[in-house]
Amino acid sequence: MPSVLIIGAGFGGIGMAVELRRAGFGDVTVVEKGSDLGGVWRDNTYPGAGCDIPSPYYSFSYAPNPGWPMRFSLRSDIQAYLSRVAEVFGVRPRYGVEVTAASWDGSRWRVETGTGEVLEADVLIPAVGQLSRPSLPDIPGRTSFAGTAFHSARWDHSVDLTGKRVAVIGTGASAIQFVPEIQPVVSELTVFQRTAPYVVPKPDVRYPEWRKRFPLGQQAERAFFWALCEVGTLGIKGNTTVAGAARWIARRHLRNQVADAGLRAKLTPDYAIGCKRVLFSDDYLPALQKPNVHLETATITEVTPDGVRTANGTTHAADVLVYGTGFTATDFLAPIKIRGRSADLGDAWANGAKAYLGMTVPGFPNMFLMYGPNTNLGCGSIVYMLERQARYIRQAVEHVAAHGSGLDVRTDVAELFDEEMQDRLAGTAWTGCRSWYRPGAGPVTTNWPGLVSEYHRRTKRLAPSDFRTVVPG
Repeated sequence: MPSVLIIGAGFGGIGMAVELRRAGFGDVTVVEKGSDLGGVWRDNTYPGAGCDIPSPYYSFSYAPNPGWPMRFSLRSDIQAYLSRVAEVFGVRPRYGVEVTAASWDGSRWRVETGTGEVLEADVLIPAVGQLSRPSLPDIPGRTSFAGTAFHSARWDHSVDLTGKRVAVIGTGASAIQFVPEIQPVVSELTVFQRTAPYVVPKPDVRYPEWRKRFPLGQQAERAFFWALCEVGTLGIKGNTTVAGAARWIARRHLRNQVADAGLRAKLTPDYAIGCKRVLFSDDYLPALQKPNVHLETATITEVTPDGVRTANGTTHAADVLVYGTGFTATDFLAPIKIRGRSADLGDAWANGAKAYLGMTVPGFPNMFLMYGPNTNLGCGSIVYMLERQARYIRQAVEHVAAHGSGLDVRTDVAELFDEEMQDRLAGTAWTGCRSWYRPGAGPVTTNWPGLVSEYHRRTKRLAPSDFRTVVPG
């Protein structure tokens, strides 16, 4: 049996380990640099942190959770769910192990850790995710701030915000959750918005006890939101009817919640819906209208010791500065240094990360990625995608076990796939603005351009003809 090393104990790493254990593979090691599993649901402890995908859909199909307390569960319930899955299937990660480098020695992977320990494995599966490394903006004077500053993904719970003047930079998926939570306790809250997000109603409900004992209801809800997201993806792909309907819902929500025409104008997006992540909230827009809240849309020019200065010459005083500025989603696997048969992965990805089916890269035998390039979704559950990736990679491990050789995806196969991805992505809403999907002018390396049903079909069976056989030695 081949040995397998999985890097990361979030949904991707735990789901991959479960898939292999269910298939009978015993030599599977999961290493995690943190002190617990959960990935983003371990790290993002900011007030109000939760998922914007309904819980029955944001879960493994083989491990439904009758105990979800609400449709859009909070982080503690999601992390508890993942912990139960790991416990039920006997997955016990090694914590406090940070992988710093990995190299293919001709027959196996040698993996270096921060403690100096070297691990070896026949198959390497990085499952570090796209949202594990916080992104801090390059603003002049950022380190000069005299108060307390932190990123929302590293929330400083030792800081009591009661009565404080708080500045929030960023209006993405995290900010719309924590802004309504901290607004009632702070004295002043200044929210700095670069571009207005599309905000739509959040159809949340608390599940009654009888519903928790009705598994068919949960299955039906999972199927409904799966189908709804497939339709929503059509809008991102260019269906004007779907996109128009979604835009109407967002604008109607804005009109219903914001009476002031001037504020409403500031909160009206000027780009195609879906280009940036569409946000779900019923309390964010009302929070911006509270007397102690100010929405600032002038460009930030610098951070000063006393606060944040904008292009109109105003310095917005603050005691605490919170960065809700997202993650370095396009820096896949960084800062891990990975060396394949003859090249470094950083060099192979110099013009943008790419991988066949989002999972495997030419020249890196027996290395398979979870949540790799072009597998993120604009609408849908990443857990659904991770299940399909785990299924595909499990077949690759079975092939390695059966033949005693390595698998290295063919260059021509990978290049044709990437060309297809970029051709299809060019016609989507994602190319129309700057976002964490596409922070610069280069290719979209994060998102899958199709429906999740297509990804399910294309990853259902591993085709050995897509790979070169690598004989160990």
